[in-house]
Amino acid sequence: MIHPFVEGAILGLTISVLFGPALFALLQTSIHRGFRSGALLAIGIFISDVTLVFLCFVGALQILNNEYNKLFFGIVSGFLLIGFGIATYTRKIQIENDANGLEKKKPGWLTYILKGYFMNIANPFAWIFWMGVTVGVTSNYGEKTHDAMLFFAGVLFTIVTTDILKVYVAKKLKRFLKPENISKINKFVGVLLFAFGIIMIVRVLAYHFKWF
Repeated sequence: MIHPFVEGAILGLTISVLFGPALFALLQTSIHRGFRSGALLAIGIFISDVTLVFLCFVGALQILNNEYNKLFFGIVSGFLLIGFGIATYTRKIQIENDANGLEKKKPGWLTYILKGYFMNIANPFAWIFWMGVTVGVTSNYGEKTHDAMLFFAGVLFTIVTTDILKVYVAKKLKRFLKPENISKINKFVGVLLFAFGIIMIVRVLAYHFKWF
């Protein structure tokens, strides 16, 4: 069986290559404002992800006291991931170059952290995604809270590490930001998220019915 941290890192790597508003904001900020500004934005996004995971995890522990709740919400979470996978696979790509809209005066370090934090935490899809993953993972690991925490440590560590790496190589990545390339990557990520959803459903059913 895969170690929870490694399993989380795999999901984190899958999420990190997803082209969405946060990634475009990271790349754009890095290209126009430099590595430091992009890294601060990435830290803000990371802190918001930690906040979301914590809130969802606490809520999940309350919900999943009952074995049937674990089964129900674990299956629902799996289908949510499948839904995200389908949405990602079929997403239409639009690239906006709004460099003229950037501020002439470079903001302070706290501005970028707060921008990353609120940009991510105000995204309803981030709440839905993390709630689905958190409930599903908590259902899968059952009473093994420590393993669930290791899983999320793997997810969050991988996301923030790859985000900072993307900030570092932002100018090199810019030439790959063509709709056809992004569409191919999103389709691949969509398939992976779909697969994670299927695995989550199978695992929660196996745990509930003691198949293994």
